Amino acid sequence: MSLHISTSPQAKPAPSVLMPGDPLRAQFIAENYLDGAVRYSEIRNMYGYTGTYKGVPVSVQGSGMGMPSMGIYSYELFTAHGVENIIRIGTAGSFNPTIKVGDIVCGLAASTDSNYQHAFDVPGLYAPCASYGLLQKLQAASEDSGIPFTAGNIVSCDVFYETTDDWWKRQSEISCMYEYYMYGKWIDGSDERGKMISDFFFTYEGRECDGGVKKKVVRQFLKDSDANG
Repeated sequence: MSLHISTSPQAKPAPSVLMPGDPLRAQFIAENYLDGAVRYSEIRNMYGYTGTYKGVPVSVQGSGMGMPSMGIYSYELFTAHGVENIIRIGTAGSFNPTIKVGDIVCGLAASTDSNYQHAFDVPGLYAPCASYGLLQKLQAASEDSGIPFTAGNIVSCDVFYETTDDWWKRQSEISCMYEYYMYGKWIDGSDERGKMISDFFFTYEGRECDGGVKKKVVRQFLKDSDANG
């Protein structure tokens, strides 16, 4: 086990992990989409489960909100639990009027207003990006299922309630959406361990998108995991 994730020989994270922010969403995914799901961790009520989909081991682990919380769980999964892929699933805000409520967006790279990278002694400025191999699998799954997605740059912000009304206008020129996690998780996954991460989101405009869309995407990810190992 690690400081914030408990495990046992009978229950531990699989090599590929789905990571929503909400631990109750992790519980929902485990109970509705995984066979034989077992909760391996409940420290601070940040639930983690492992089960199978058509015989393929898959985990789902809550992360909490924001880069500092996300960074705790992604770092420990990579360094202490042998995880190879973390795929964040969740909601994000759209800057682009062509991206509508319920659309699926995959982040290609992340900008940030955070100082998160300085904890890793990274020289200069670093823009972490998604795993090309996982993006290829996502593209293949999208074509096979007929579920389209948009890909683009994202910005990961430290602050949810900004103090100015027009802070987003400059970012909208260079990013397609904003959220509070991915820069930190990609930093955790792209240092000397050489493990990279791909992600997809469900956009919103001041409200949660249709849960049916989320269910379709989770189901397709599991199908893709089965097809591609």
